[in-house]
Amino acid sequence: MTHQTHAYHMVDPSPWPLTGAVAALLMTSGLAEWFHFHSTTLLTLAVPLLFFTMFQWWRDMIREATFQGHHTPPVQMGLRFGMVLFIVSEVFFFLGFFWAFYHSSLAPTPELGGHWPPTGISPLDPFEVPLLNTAVLLASGVTVTWTHHSIMAGERKQAIHSLFLTVILGMYFTFLQATEYFETSFTIADGVYGTTFFVATGFHGLHVIIGSTFLLVCLLRQIRHQFTSEHHLGFEAAAWYWHFVDVVWLFLYVSIYWWGS
Repeated sequence: MTHQTHAYHMVDPSPWPLTGAVAALLMTSGLAEWFHFHSTTLLTLAVPLLFFTMFQWWRDMIREATFQGHHTPPVQMGLRFGMVLFIVSEVFFFLGFFWAFYHSSLAPTPELGGHWPPTGISPLDPFEVPLLNTAVLLASGVTVTWTHHSIMAGERKQAIHSLFLTVILGMYFTFLQATEYFETSFTIADGVYGTTFFVATGFHGLHVIIGSTFLLVCLLRQIRHQFTSEHHLGFEAAAWYWHFVDVVWLFLYVSIYWWGS
């Protein structure tokens, strides 16, 4: 940075995009091999390589941001725009699932019995586990906001406690959704209802797991004094992502669990 006449970060050559691409190729091919030939050879290579790439890449970014001073205000602005565009792409990702659900439910075909839910489907009670999951996610939105205010105010211990609560609530949500899946009377193969239900809620559950991991990394960074009231972009990105996950769940709950039942 001492030899630069600008505030932008010129990234050093890195092997992690290449190893990440190889891991993605092995993961996709490994899943196809597992589904069709019941072999996990490629998956056993892909999973360790994927986690190794994630760890190393995150380590390098944390080092650049926290210790090397590369994340200057213009760089942080670019990262913020990047996170916003990523969340917008995720909105359209879930929009496709909602489109499929409403397309099938608002005008059910004769093959579905002419009504929704389709004939033979017993939907879940929206006022049992789904309602509890809604309360859990809303509570986690409160705790992650509490964390943000604590970091801004320099209250380090409060930030650690509230962020720990957020991670626990995210894990609890995942546990509740897993138990819910075991209790359903239908499967992903039960027509368009089963497909839209499990694909939409399943991908949301995957995003909850990703968001919980994101927040767990932020918790470890907060414990190691890597966030300040002026420099905590990593946590801000995690908080934005978590609020997005909360909002998507509200739409899922109202549409699929309550109205769709």
